[in-house]
Amino acid sequence: MSYFRNLEEAFGHYIEWLSLRREQGADIAASRRRVLSVLETSTRKLEKMRVPGKLAAAEPTDLDCLRALRPAGPRRLEMRLSDDALYDRILGAWLGRAAGCVLGIPCEGMPKKDIRNAAANLGMKYPPAAYWAGDPKPQHGPKDLHYGVTARKKFLAGNIDRIGADDDLVYTELGLLILEEYGPDFTPADVGKAWLKYLPVACTAEHVALENLKKGFIPPETAHRGNPYVDWIGADIRSDAWGYAAPGWPEKAAEFAWRDAVVSHEAAGVHGEMFFSAVIAAAFAVADWEEAVRIGLTEIPRGCRVAKAVKSALRRCRRDDNWDAATNGILAKYDGMSGVHTLNNAELTIAGLYYGGGDFSKTIGLMVAAGLDTDCTGATAGSIAGALVGAKRLPKKWVAPFGDKVESYIKGKKNWRSSDIAHRFVKAARRVGAS
Repeated sequence: MSYFRNLEEAFGHYIEWLSLRREQGADIAASRRRVLSVLETSTRKLEKMRVPGKLAAAEPTDLDCLRALRPAGPRRLEMRLSDDALYDRILGAWLGRAAGCVLGIPCEGMPKKDIRNAAANLGMKYPPAAYWAGDPKPQHGPKDLHYGVTARKKFLAGNIDRIGADDDLVYTELGLLILEEYGPDFTPADVGKAWLKYLPVACTAEHVALENLKKGFIPPETAHRGNPYVDWIGADIRSDAWGYAAPGWPEKAAEFAWRDAVVSHEAAGVHGEMFFSAVIAAAFAVADWEEAVRIGLTEIPRGCRVAKAVKSALRRCRRDDNWDAATNGILAKYDGMSGVHTLNNAELTIAGLYYGGGDFSKTIGLMVAAGLDTDCTGATAGSIAGALVGAKRLPKKWVAPFGDKVESYIKGKKNWRSSDIAHRFVKAARRVGAS
């Protein structure tokens, strides 16, 4: 449901009349020009409108300013994992991310009730306890390509023989390339260069930023120009590489995330990526997800919307003690908000972790069953859960179908191996730790 249903209905009604008169041979050019002029003028006014002062003060984008508003935190945790142990934990995080993503791709964007109905129609458990037995969106054909690379059927049970291409995974691969090519001192400008070199396509805020990069703008200007998506989830899904590269060092992971996020996002969009990067980094050094989340909150402003959303979700879950009721409450709270916003998806991610209770299968199943941006939230929850337990302890049913094959849409780097990704992140992490 949109905040502006009446406005959308009015626009739709206008376009239908415009189409009718055009089809009848009427001259509709003047009417079209008038409406476009009003829309362009109104859009420019909204773009130039200042964020209300109280909110702007509570959630700055500048790194030094937002750090001044953080709660006290450990900043860096003691972590004495051997290279082999760190490899297993990073591989677990990567494979966990992939499993949650692959489970979520077929039902991405579907409402919770539709996911429940699709599972029933396919004879599956709800929440799902295995990969989709059939396509929950039957309007798609089996030959449809996801991001122009992976056949959609490759995300369905019985057809999975690799980790397919998806933006929730590509940005983790891209983060690794940035660390390898520019080192731990990479800058937002370096991130922009990597995007131009490697990204053939992007969505929402990333699309706007990529187009601005092509026009010669440099970060953070790339995030500011013509971008109404600055609070959306696109930066959040880029969190993982920075957590993997700074295991046990949430402050550094959050800093890396900041350098990445400001290319395309502001405020809540930036804080979302910083928060989840810090959570993932902490997950390598603590015993449970809730401690990792608590630490993640110490790396973003205490009064920002992301922090408030995370704490609200925790309170709701403790109070309701019922996943269905808690997620219904979260969805109702954000009714009208885009399904790919940082805030609503962050709350659902916390609910998935809470009711998953450390059980990997339960966590990603609950996460995807809640709806909204299911591949993103499934991937994030799977990454956190996987980092906590490591690859050796992940249920085989989720990871065995992948083998060691990874498909990507990164320019010139279409084929990867999960084992190689994990080994390279270990190397990057050791380099970061010594920096």
